[in-house]
Amino acid sequence: MRGADGGPWRRLCALPAFWAGIFYHGESLDAAWDIVKDWNAAERLALRDDVPKLGLEATIRGRSVQEIAREVLHLAHLGLNARNRLNAAGDNETGFLEPLVEIVLTGITPAERKLRLYENGWHGSVDPVFTECAY
Repeated sequence: MRGADGGPWRRLCALPAFWAGIFYHGESLDAAWDIVKDWNAAERLALRDDVPKLGLEATIRGRSVQEIAREVLHLAHLGLNARNRLNAAGDNETGFLEPLVEIVLTGITPAERKLRLYENGWHGSVDPVFTECAY
């Protein structure tokens, strides 16, 4: 979960909430396992190599990572609803998933957003990252 401790405030709790929704809800955990249990080592390795290059467009067994992410986010949402841990306003933890939902719906990762800025708005300079992306 190393990637969960950096970035803008609204994303800090997204990955821990995702894993809590999966790991602390037996039905969600079983359903997540059903998605991946038949993937062999070569397929997992190929996916690991493809995701940094292709992002959500990477595929395994004919399914995009974006499609799989949508499915497991739904499972995490179910798990967090079942946990029903409420804050003072009466909201459960599902709101923490919103940054991940936005990424899956748009198909644009934070890395892709920064690359677009680098190529267009920043005109090939990395210097603006230190002011525009300071958290």
